[in-house]
Amino acid sequence: MLGFNFVAFRYVCILFIFVFLSAELDSFAQSIGQVSGQVLDGQSGEPLPGAAIYWENQPTKGTVTDVNGFFSFPVEPLPNSLKISFLGYEAVRRSFNKKDELAELKFFLSPNEMNLSEVVVSERREDYNVKSTAIGKSEISGDELRRIPALFGEVDLLRGIQLLPGVNTAGEGTTGLFVRGGSSDQNLIQIDGAPIYNPSHFFGFFSVFNPDAISDVALYKGNIPANFGGRASSLVDISLKEGNTQKLKGDGGIGSISSRITVDGPLFSDDASFLISARRTYADVFLGLSSNESLRENQLYFYDLSGKLMWRKGEKNKFTFSTYYGSDFLGLSEQFGLGWNNWINSFNWDRQINDKLFLDVTAYYSFYKYKITVSDEDNGFDWSNYFSETGGKIAFTYLPEDDTELKFGMHSQLYYFAPVDLQFSNDENLLPFESTTRIGFQNSFFIAGKSEVSEKLSVEAGLRWSAYQQIGNGTNYLYEGGEPTGDAAISDTLNYSFGERMKFFDGLEPRVAFRYLLTDGLALKGSYNRNYQYIQVASNSSAGLPIDRWIPAGKYIEPIRSDQVSLGLFKNLNDNRWELSLEGYYRDFRNIIDLKQDANVLFKDNVETEILTGDGWAYGLEFMLRKNIGKTTGWLSYTWSRVYRQIEGINMDLPYNPRYDRPHDLSLVLTHQLNERLSFSGTFVYTTGVAVTFPVGSYVLDNQRIPLYDAYRNNSRFPDYHRMDLSLTLKNKDKGRWWKGSWNFSVYNAYGRKNPFSYQFSDIKNNDINFDSSEGIPVVSQRPGVVKTYLFGILPSVTYNFTF
Repeated sequence: MLGFNFVAFRYVCILFIFVFLSAELDSFAQSIGQVSGQVLDGQSGEPLPGAAIYWENQPTKGTVTDVNGFFSFPVEPLPNSLKISFLGYEAVRRSFNKKDELAELKFFLSPNEMNLSEVVVSERREDYNVKSTAIGKSEISGDELRRIPALFGEVDLLRGIQLLPGVNTAGEGTTGLFVRGGSSDQNLIQIDGAPIYNPSHFFGFFSVFNPDAISDVALYKGNIPANFGGRASSLVDISLKEGNTQKLKGDGGIGSISSRITVDGPLFSDDASFLISARRTYADVFLGLSSNESLRENQLYFYDLSGKLMWRKGEKNKFTFSTYYGSDFLGLSEQFGLGWNNWINSFNWDRQINDKLFLDVTAYYSFYKYKITVSDEDNGFDWSNYFSETGGKIAFTYLPEDDTELKFGMHSQLYYFAPVDLQFSNDENLLPFESTTRIGFQNSFFIAGKSEVSEKLSVEAGLRWSAYQQIGNGTNYLYEGGEPTGDAAISDTLNYSFGERMKFFDGLEPRVAFRYLLTDGLALKGSYNRNYQYIQVASNSSAGLPIDRWIPAGKYIEPIRSDQVSLGLFKNLNDNRWELSLEGYYRDFRNIIDLKQDANVLFKDNVETEILTGDGWAYGLEFMLRKNIGKTTGWLSYTWSRVYRQIEGINMDLPYNPRYDRPHDLSLVLTHQLNERLSFSGTFVYTTGVAVTFPVGSYVLDNQRIPLYDAYRNNSRFPDYHRMDLSLTLKNKDKGRWWKGSWNFSVYNAYGRKNPFSYQFSDIKNNDINFDSSEGIPVVSQRPGVVKTYLFGILPSVTYNFTF
């Protein structure tokens, strides 16, 4: 343990020394004959990633800006002119002579006033869909999210992602993501590089992300770059907006159940900016106005706060600090309370060491806590628990040639799962339950590169090595027979001191992708990815709950291993206005956990006795047609997929479908700009019903009819799910004023489809009354029946949005 930690620490020191030596020797490392600079939005000062820069006399000699708007590429014979263009902005042309300085240039682009009638929903370069090596990747901008019709008028990021191909849901109203056969805990969801463990408000009805504070979102479900890892299924990379460096501005909205506001602007100078965003529901206010006394005593709310500071020091250093805090609480008449909190902090330093070498340093802290309170004099208790992840990441990007990129670095993570804090209101009521601390330490080293091998072939390859160990303080239980079966007694316990190694795992994670141009506008792409995941959720709920228990890999639980192969065709149509893709994939899972029947993981420290382990696999085809430019924008996606698990001890040891196996999934998202003030949006979704286990019979026990379930898991299905949502946005006549407002009218489930949320199998009482012939006693007749519960009928909402 100590030797391994020392090696990891030595690598960290070497990397840091290299960073600062590179910074000091910057002036000696400048490349000769390079033009470099940054492209920015002329109104907000925000960087424009993906802007095209090229020499006017040699249009093929150029590049595109990186995520921070920076560029660098060789100088061509002077005099010459640079042209800078970006979708939706006026192009810029600047001439240079031999005596002109070609380093640290800045270009400010203005929105194209001639194209205001056209909606632009993509900020990537026009040929990205075909020319890049990206496969299994989808992007949504914050503006695009705000156009999608919303539940209760509350725009939701994760619900928008659910409309993309390859992403399934667990049911009505939930924001859990199930990507290409993976469970919801197999997605790495991060904000500015910091992971978030419970991305939901209101038990999954809304996500924790305020759309006004979001810059853009990228979903990686196929080729995940080697500099990311830790989850088996997908990566959701979310970036918060940077504040406007030119002027103070704000955005907000007043909706049916919540209000929000975001303010950003320059901080002391145009080299620094801030952003502050807040949102809160007021369902508890409405409850307080109820005439029902029991309802007035209930509490139901959530709120979240987020912020971002940005500071540029010179032309080559940028520092950002992002923070998020969110809280939910449900209280029932002062008898029951459930609350949970997320707190996330992220610090990032971007440095351009020279024209060819860039540095990205990230440090973060992610904290999650939940608490359950039951107020009862005899049986009341307070239950609370928390866990956290602390991490740091160093990544270098080296551009040796115009068409070659190399990235390398390391990522360290410390997982801390605190013991449960359980306190009873009555000291005599003590349950025999104690839990222990669980700590995991992980180091990952990565190297990745991509290159334009030829005009037709582009290759991206990477290798990630992850090394994980469970360390003390902690306890391992030993069992009679050596295995933690349900009936095996604990024979001994092994206690470990702080930092002592308890279990070690490591693995190589190769990643490779290619793009081959069959014709100018048609590309064949393929990829292979391997991912290891060292923590996972043990839960009876597939949709995810605030009290879900995360389990780190250890003596009896091995890490998940996921291997995926994907292949696809990509084509752009009508001068890049349309993007078309068809992807197929096969994914293999090893060491997937599932719970035994009637398992109890909350009140048990040795949860390994409640868990069974096995394998899984998933495969599917994904189709997507997307329009990014014009008065009408949106996409049509269809996914055919299957998901299977095979775990000894479940379903008679035969393969079975998890709840989120939904073979057919269709989504249509459309937005039409009717005129300068009026726009219309609509979505339609259709999916196969979720897989469930229905009773095959019943029996009577203590005069109550009890359902009898089959031994086979999830061998039935709910009816197919479909829904249409509509939205109309009307901008006020306030052009040129400092305050601009708009009204959004949304209808969720426009044609009132009663999609089932649950079925209850029980006796149904009839209105007929019979008299027992022997006793003459009136008896209410009853029969076995099924009661369907659905959550939403037609649900209208109104939101007033404003900008100042």
